[in-house]
Amino acid sequence: MNLESMQRLEMIRSRLDVDGRVRVMDLAGELAVSEMTIRRDLDLLVDEGVAHRVRGGAVAVGPQQFAARAEQHSRAKGRIADKLLDLVGQGGAIGIDASSTLQRLAARLAPARNLTVLTNGLDAFRALQDHGGVTALLTGGALDESTGSLVGPLATRATNDVMLRRLFVSASALDPQLGSSESTLLDAEVKLALADAAAEIVLAVDSSKLGHRAPARCFSLDRIGVLVTELDARDAMLDPYRDSVQIV
Repeated sequence: MNLESMQRLEMIRSRLDVDGRVRVMDLAGELAVSEMTIRRDLDLLVDEGVAHRVRGGAVAVGPQQFAARAEQHSRAKGRIADKLLDLVGQGGAIGIDASSTLQRLAARLAPARNLTVLTNGLDAFRALQDHGGVTALLTGGALDESTGSLVGPLATRATNDVMLRRLFVSASALDPQLGSSESTLLDAEVKLALADAAAEIVLAVDSSKLGHRAPARCFSLDRIGVLVTELDARDAMLDPYRDSVQIV
């Protein structure tokens, strides 16, 4: 691979990290190369595990800036958060991860009473501060600037002293054979630690993540109690998961 090709790949990686999505036609025009060249570049990034192909381009499966993730599939994430609210219940303790989907749930918890919420997400923690009936706990740990999540030994140790009724988590991808996967090993590690303290796992993903795999394995399907997407529970896209988990 020559220097020009390496520089082009690095630029595409950067664009995926910030925007979460790239289009073949746009990149070809911007970089003054053929669309075939861009498709070959995207295939290399797929092989690296940082992107997966979609019609007309590719989307990121590696860590992205939180602001960019929050803008992606906004309507679907709002629908998911509405569904999750019905699963929260009253009293006790729940956990939520640092995903943009779960931040939307945090913002909807104002009516909750006597609820303790443990999170490794700074944005979710801030969203909980205005809810008088919620006691918000932050795990601590090292901040991953690209995802907005707290990770590392302190984040995982915070789960030793809590008992969670339910853990609400998202994922970078969900495959019907391998289960959920994350963009980084550190993210997967924290979610697995939170799961060890939880009686049940509720996995919330928008439909764009179904049928894909990210670099770091996390939950097998038999560990997931409930799967929540923006889709109607009867949608055929959910058929590969139907025998393994409850679908909402």
